[in-house]
Amino acid sequence: MHRRAIIGTSPRIVKAKTTPTSPRHGLTKLSRALTGQASRQKLRLRTSQVQSETFNMPKTTVNKPRLVLASSSRYRLALLEQIGIRPLCQAPNINESAQANERASALARRLSIAKAYAVASQHPNSLIIASDQCAELDQQILGKPGTAERARQQLSQCSGREVIFHTGLCLLNSQTGHMQDCVETVTTAFRSLSSTEIQNYVHREPALDCAGSFKMEGLGISLFRHIRSDDPNTLIGLPLIRLIDFLINENFPLL
Repeated sequence: MHRRAIIGTSPRIVKAKTTPTSPRHGLTKLSRALTGQASRQKLRLRTSQVQSETFNMPKTTVNKPRLVLASSSRYRLALLEQIGIRPLCQAPNINESAQANERASALARRLSIAKAYAVASQHPNSLIIASDQCAELDQQILGKPGTAERARQQLSQCSGREVIFHTGLCLLNSQTGHMQDCVETVTTAFRSLSSTEIQNYVHREPALDCAGSFKMEGLGISLFRHIRSDDPNTLIGLPLIRLIDFLINENFPLL
């Protein structure tokens, strides 16, 4: 009987091949790492720029309402221009006569409101500024003189006396219908004026379109002993401090 020889098979050990890292391979990995880092830095920079641009993005511009002066008075227009307001001007063309037994302060208020409404229909989306002034002596209303003779008479009446000036102010938003109004009062004391001083003043500065027959912002200041007022502009014809308050209430600040 023949015996077969069993040939044992030795297990084959496979060793993991170790590929040596070449210099080129190392540079490639470094390049990729640097590229990735640069991309991340670029992304962060872009994100920062977008956030900055968003933060500094100009606010949406809202069209402000137009300012309209319901008056043809060059004195009121000059006062507005002094504070940077250049309104559209339109004369209201209303009856400015006093009603029976109407007090000066009530007349100033009523006419300032009436002037604003008189032009409102022609100016939608506008803030309409209107004002009226009445002088009061011994509870009597002094209007605009109109003539040199009447101006001399008014100043003679006021000489050495205390005269109260009532200035009505109205700000009307023609879009919303919101109205603000007030009456500002100025108390003045006239010097004792001679007929020569009155004559000279009327000749040099004929304030024929001003209640009281003078211009306080001009030579007329020489007619007074004192003036008591919260706002010196009120006596000229427009209470600017109250007007600015009204404009702020309408989200129309000047600063």
